[in-house]
Amino acid sequence: MRKINKIIVHCSATPECRDVSPEEITRWHVEDNGWSDVGYHFIITLDGVVHFGREVERAGAHVRGHNSDSIGVCYVGGMDADMKSAKDTRTEEQKEALVDLLCELKDTYGGEIYGHRDFSSKECPSFDAKKEYENISNRY
Repeated sequence: MRKINKIIVHCSATPECRDVSPEEITRWHVEDNGWSDVGYHFIITLDGVVHFGREVERAGAHVRGHNSDSIGVCYVGGMDADMKSAKDTRTEEQKEALVDLLCELKDTYGGEIYGHRDFSSKECPSFDAKKEYENISNRY
């Protein structure tokens, strides 16, 4: 098993209220980007369902320079309806699912929780994940 030092939260950069399936995100990554698989390990749809993506044992393709020691978690959304501005569009179901998943991942693998924006000039995941989930990161 690879060493996990980071759990990195992303958004799909899609408009609020538009439900995007994990299959569609996988198609973007495989067909459009030419990757071998979806880049994220987990995808959370608007209804709060957590979908498995790339196997955790395999390095992801979600943050350049940080894939080998991280797990990528993506929630669907992150942009306003007009696709002009980043916006925290998480549904209550997504918020609950994110907390549950991040706690489980932290307990299983350790590591600290970050947002993609902590490693990039992008606004992803459209909120400050490092600050919001600091209490989970600081668990033991």
